Order: sequence, then structure tokens, then C-alpha cells
Amino acid sequence: MHTPAPTTGARPPATAYDAVLCDLDNVVRYYDLTRVTALEQAAGLPEGTTAGLAYAPGLDLPLLLGRITPEEWAEAITAGLTDRVGPERARELGRAMAEAPSRADETVVALLRRVRERVPLVLVTNATLRLHDDLAALGLGDLADHVVGSAHEGVAKPDPAIYRIAAARAGVRVDRCLFVDDRQENVDAALALGMTGVLFREPADLHGPFGFGRTDGRTGGG
Repeated sequence: MHTPAPTTGARPPATAYDAVLCDLDNVVRYYDLTRVTALEQAAGLPEGTTAGLAYAPGLDLPLLLGRITPEEWAEAITAGLTDRVGPERARELGRAMAEAPSRADETVVALLRRVRERVPLVLVTNATLRLHDDLAALGLGDLADHVVGSAHEGVAKPDPAIYRIAAARAGVRVDRCLFVDDRQENVDAALALGMTGVLFREPADLHGPFGFGRTDGRTGGG
């Protein structure tokens, strides 16, 4: 089922939701894989090979559930690439993937800070045990009222349990939550619980659902 984002600029009814639950990666935080791409080119690998291996469920899910550390994840990536590029280059790629820098989209951050003035904000993210340190490094330690991370909770989206945990932290019923995510399957899981869902593609997708004009809360950024 495809659920388009609500129409930009449309203000929802005042009683539409009592809390906002928002994804982190590819909504607020973006990773820079430039070094990984350069290493792939030098090794003769197609671009995206390392990410495809790293984000495969067999490697990615144990990391996101807190069953392995980021260091162990890097070692698994290395093992998966060694036969193709040799141990030294495989190790470089594994480390580059695990240590890829990230940035925050300041436009989205500004919108979230503004909506938090109205209702509780909970970050709901499939992330590693480093989540709180990562947020602090980006200057986002105070962005949300609560942070619900998969590795800390032992459950990952789109499992309904993590949505219920997030709603409980916000102190509202699940059907009184607005949920934002860049993955359709995660939005669909929220809709199945009775939440209002927003499929994120760009910051403008949040203006209508949050009840803001196109320029409210904008400070620049990308």
C-alpha cells in the first residue's frame, strides 16, 4: 500500500495527534560514504558494493539489535569482501563503512524543534548502541523528549513493539501519534497501529503535517 505524504501546507486538525515519532537516518541524519566510494573505485568494485553487503539483513540486523558491536560489524564486512579485494583493502572498506561521518539536516532539525514546542517528540530509530553518543556528537542530544533506539530496546522497525514503546515514552495512545519515516514499510507498520503516517522524502513533506507554513522553522541546510 502506498501512502503519500500529506499535502504540503495543509494544517491538520488540532486534535490530529498528541505526539510526533520521527525516524533518524535519512530524515535527520545522513551518512557521507565518499571515502567508501573512493576505496571501491580503487579496488575495482562497483559503487555501492560495500553498502549492499553491510546493510544486508544478515549483517545489519544483528548490529541494529545490539547483538554485535560496530567493530564486529566492520570485521564482518571485511570478511565478506576479502575474497574479492584481498584482506588489506577489505579491512579499509570495512573500517571506512563503520566510521563513515554523518551530518544533520538543519532544516529538519529546526522543524522538529518547533513542533516539539507543541507536542512531545520521540526519535524512533534502528540504530547501534552508539546512538546517544552519535546524537551528542551532532549536537542533537537535546533534540527530542525521548530517544527509542533498536539496539537498546532489542527490537527494530517495522516490529510493532518498538512503536508501542515510543508511544508509551511519549505518554500517549498509539493512535494519537504522528509517525515520520523514509521507508514505506515502516510507515505502513505505523498505519496498521492506527497512527498517522508521513512518508518522508524532503523537509517540505513535514510542513503540512506539522501545521507550518513553508518558511516556518527553516534555518537553511540541506
